[in-house]
Amino acid sequence: MNIIIRPNGTLSIYEQITNQMKNAIIMGELAAGEALPSIRALAASLGVSVITTKKAYEILENEKLIRSVPGKGFYVSEYNSDYLKEKHYIELEKRMAELLEDCTKAGMKKEEIIDMVDALMND
Repeated sequence: MNIIIRPNGTLSIYEQITNQMKNAIIMGELAAGEALPSIRALAASLGVSVITTKKAYEILENEKLIRSVPGKGFYVSEYNSDYLKEKHYIELEKRMAELLEDCTKAGMKKEEIIDMVDALMND
């Protein structure tokens, strides 16, 4: 699992961790039953605070994507990949709608938005 933190990104660091771990689970990079790094180990490897990684793990655990085994650590939960993918797409669609609204408020035309997306996807 390769998590990339963008300090100047629009999402908080814990949201970036959460989203990237969700993606890894949905895409099968993290398999059901697979052990995850400890909260402290992940924090150290990413160069972020333990509180930040703890919050990300709490969110993933609340969404039942990971589970804690006392004294052993965190593991990827069993899941329905189709359900997770659909849920993730709904979240992405909501965020995209908000971004498109911001673009429209900034006076961008549809063609300009499409050009921007094309340019960003080619990077």
